Amino acid sequence: MQALVYTFIALSAAGVGAAAYFGLTFTPAEAILAAVVFGCVCVVLMERKLRQRAENRLERAIEDLSRLLATDAQAGAVLGQRINAMADIDAEQRLEGVEADISVLGTVIRQVAEAVSEIEERVTKPQLDGRDRMLAAAAAPPAPAREPDPVIPVEMVRQALAEGRLIFHVQPVVTLPQRRPQGYDLVPRLKLESGDIADSADFMPRAGGPDVLRHIEGLALAEAITIGRRARSSGQPIRLYIPLSRATLGDSAASEQLLASLEANRAIAEGLIFAISGTDWQAMASGERAIADAVARKGAGFSLVNVTSLRIDVAELADHNVRSLRIDAARFIESPESFTDFHASDIADYVARFEVVLLATGITNERQIIELLDDGIALAQGPYIAAPGPVRPDLVVDVGRPARPQLRRAEL
Repeated sequence: MQALVYTFIALSAAGVGAAAYFGLTFTPAEAILAAVVFGCVCVVLMERKLRQRAENRLERAIEDLSRLLATDAQAGAVLGQRINAMADIDAEQRLEGVEADISVLGTVIRQVAEAVSEIEERVTKPQLDGRDRMLAAAAAPPAPAREPDPVIPVEMVRQALAEGRLIFHVQPVVTLPQRRPQGYDLVPRLKLESGDIADSADFMPRAGGPDVLRHIEGLALAEAITIGRRARSSGQPIRLYIPLSRATLGDSAASEQLLASLEANRAIAEGLIFAISGTDWQAMASGERAIADAVARKGAGFSLVNVTSLRIDVAELADHNVRSLRIDAARFIESPESFTDFHASDIADYVARFEVVLLATGITNERQIIELLDDGIALAQGPYIAAPGPVRPDLVVDVGRPARPQLRRAEL
């Protein structure tokens, strides 16, 4: 293309020289000079035009390259975000969740298979008559027995509290299989006039006497705060389970004192867990529930005692800072179907998904510990492991005085 242009310029210059010689009567030298000047001017203009065109093409190429680089930079940023997101993923936790889901799915499939097998057996076997059905129903496992009433009257308990004969012992909650203490139950006991010591089951009122319950639970909180503060100052913080009931949650003065004590001792509130019966927890009114939520916001947790069924919303319990569910070890081992529809070996993993643990109580022999380990239950307590005993002398506090001065002192 350029060769044609230069040829055209040469022909044009020759034409200009011929026109100048023949038409303008230039001398041959002048005509040749005019042709050369015209040709040079045309070449310069042509080169300038080509240079501008090349510069424009180069600018467009640079713009395209800039756009490509910007696109690559954006793609790199997106890739970096994805890599960071993948780095933040807790693969182990996700795998644990997937394993738990697979375990639950396997349990459901196994239960469906067992149900189908039972239906097939019922179809193939002859129907039982009325008497046989009554015998079969009688063979069903009995419901858990109701706890006996206390043998010590409420008035005697009031007198003992006034005389300062209430003491607190501790019973460890251990992790299996190492049996290392994970926490301690604060167990109220009563010194009798004869010198014997009565267990809490013998004097804690169950019907009536809410003032006695509030008094005992107030003293227990004061004792727990003192033990917790002294243990923390010695560099060995401990976890304490403190008895609590609706008698305290439903009383405005007692609940305000409870919240004030926790607020004044936030440093140890994480190690304070209130043991409340599952029946009281389910029966709490809206006001009592609000107090329990306020307790949880202070940092303390809850442990539901005497849980008779695990067919509950564990996620909701976890939202209220319930950390453990206490079940009777013997009943769970003998008839796990009375607690849950899950397989016994799967229920502990399912509950643990919500950061709630099962705590087996009433351990009486080694066989029960082995059974619980097979079912994945890692927390246990009972007379076979350790009976309630006195608190270390350097951690104890005199609880014989009235409850309110004790709680005021705990707020310091």
